[in-house]
Amino acid sequence: MFGRRPDGTRVDDLSPLRRFMPFISPRRNDSLVYLSQDLDVEELLAFVERWNESRKADPPLTLFHLILRGVVRVLDARPRLNRFTAGGRVWQRDGIWISFSAKKKMDDHSPVFTVKRRFDPQESLDAMVARLHGELQSGRGGARTNADREVDLLLRTPPVITRFLVGCAKAADWFGWVPGKMIEGDPMFASVFVANLGSVGLEAGFHHLWEYGTIPIFCVVGRIKPGPDGRRIATLKWTFDERVEDGLYAARSLEIFRELMSKPEEL
Repeated sequence: MFGRRPDGTRVDDLSPLRRFMPFISPRRNDSLVYLSQDLDVEELLAFVERWNESRKADPPLTLFHLILRGVVRVLDARPRLNRFTAGGRVWQRDGIWISFSAKKKMDDHSPVFTVKRRFDPQESLDAMVARLHGELQSGRGGARTNADREVDLLLRTPPVITRFLVGCAKAADWFGWVPGKMIEGDPMFASVFVANLGSVGLEAGFHHLWEYGTIPIFCVVGRIKPGPDGRRIATLKWTFDERVEDGLYAARSLEIFRELMSKPEEL
């Protein structure tokens, strides 16, 4: 029972230093590596335009869909990125799970909701876009998840009790006692969190990692802008928990991601 969690399997074939790192740096935000990536998006945008024109696509394909697609392909090809730390151990996650947030309406007062879903690397691009569109429409329509209801219940309690209950949840997660159904619907238990600030015209910035949950990677996508050579680029800012894998493995994975993005037809 100690070799598995509801969302992963323990990794034991690690170097002594790698196995000891969760004890040296028990908090995610003590172990961050920041990586910035300027991505040439000319070919990606041209591919999006061709795709939507030829298929009369509804819902339409967007740059964000292709970025998610690239992330999934990299996690599939580089499974050591799809790990997490919990209870002083490193675990291999079951499946590729990505969380991302969206606004219900494009105004200052509109609330933000979060979507989490499992991605199949073999799923067609059409099917992926249709499923994401359906989930976004559901969220914007006010559909509530189990995680939403749990948060609402916590917020009804006095702050001291809320803090105690959150502490209990963290302790349960340390021992691997959080029920699988609870983890499956919680957006804080995912392979990557992706935030698309470019969709609201903002530059990318580095984001911290949450101490609750098991997300080891955060990606922020910035706005499209002219690059030094006049070609359009988007800056992606990556935050990475080095306890999962070393920075060199992460940096090489980003080069694979860049190569995938340069050949959108292969996505």
